[in-house]
Amino acid sequence: MNFTHDSLTQTVRFGSGTARDAIADVTAGAERIMLICSPREADRAAEIAAGLPVAIRHHDVAMHVPVEIAERGRAAAEGARADLLLCFGGGSAMGLAKAIALTTSIPIVAVPTTYSGSEATSMWGLTENGVKTTGVDARVAPRAIVYDAELTLGLPPDIGIASALNALAHSIDAMWGPRADPIDRVLAAESARALRAGLPTVAADPSDLAGREQVLYAAYLAATAFSSAGSGLHHKICHVLGGAFDLPHAQTHTAVLPHVLAFNAPAAPEAEARLATAFGAATAVEGLAALYDEVHAPRALRDLGMSEADVVPAAEAILPLVPAGNPRPVTAADLERILSAAWSGAAPEHA
Repeated sequence: MNFTHDSLTQTVRFGSGTARDAIADVTAGAERIMLICSPREADRAAEIAAGLPVAIRHHDVAMHVPVEIAERGRAAAEGARADLLLCFGGGSAMGLAKAIALTTSIPIVAVPTTYSGSEATSMWGLTENGVKTTGVDARVAPRAIVYDAELTLGLPPDIGIASALNALAHSIDAMWGPRADPIDRVLAAESARALRAGLPTVAADPSDLAGREQVLYAAYLAATAFSSAGSGLHHKICHVLGGAFDLPHAQTHTAVLPHVLAFNAPAAPEAEARLATAFGAATAVEGLAALYDEVHAPRALRDLGMSEADVVPAAEAILPLVPAGNPRPVTAADLERILSAAWSGAAPEHA
């Protein structure tokens, strides 16, 4: 074996019902905190941050982090003289915190309430004029993460399922991302196993805290592996779709994932075998399909607002972004087939 593996330096506090005390510990020393969350999370965030030196509460967040949203957030941080960004919520809030940290170097403490995984990566994304640009920068990696499965209890079941399957997309992409290494594959496989074990119990009983802990644990491992491995074909596709058509993030990943897996798996037998084992299935594709059936996962991009006429221009926009190290070559026709199947919600092609 010959590889280089980089790990982020982060403090991770994990425990149901422990968020308030954990947040107090990991924010100690901050004097002017900028609390970032969506309007929907404002009351919960204020409650959990009670007693902290919060200088400003900022709720101006949006999917895919439009540049104008980022600029307003940076101005708010500067105006408040913030010395810490406390991000509470899902990927949109986390994305804004990263956009602010990217230009200000203000440290982040993340308190996720979904399974987005963004809190465990050094990746950022910004959208301008329908184009989503992503990058990697150590400044945007939160210095501490507080995981409390009780905070995910407010997730509507359908959103929670999509969020968890978005986390699974991190695991699968980490198997063959441009910098993927053996350590990434171990983390990704364990993540897939834990998510396969936990998500069906959460789908069947949303109050099942043990299942939610398994999914939250899986989301962290997946994001850690993904941060090291880098964005593979799946994420390149979804970033274009999200930026160009303003599709919901997690549901888009959920609809596209089976088709990218079916496309890449035959050319990556070791990764495919690891995923099949994690899913407890004969093949990775069959295992993922069984999980989707069990949790009633969203499958069609057309249900998310994408037009069939968008398939060809989307494929053209994705093609230049395909990672050079993808397990198999990718043509425009391949992308059109993947997108067409994801648009209609058809079963993935084995090719």
